[in-house]
Amino acid sequence: MTTSAKHETKALLRAHLAAAAGNRHFTRHCPICHRLLRLAMEHSAADEAADRAEHEKREETTAASPPSTR
Repeated sequence: MTTSAKHETKALLRAHLAAAAGNRHFTRHCPICHRLLRLAMEHSAADEAADRAEHEKREETTAASPPSTR
């Protein structure tokens, strides 16, 4: 998932919390907060997995190439 999607999800969560600040709002009981938090966590997990795969791919490529003679 892209970084902009993660930022958008977090922005939606902040906007929801700001709008609900004047009311008796309980984050743990709010279905909107729950869904937005799950989306943010899914995006974070996907980003970490993609970063880890990219790092492993770079390590494999570096290990497979011969050392430089210069």
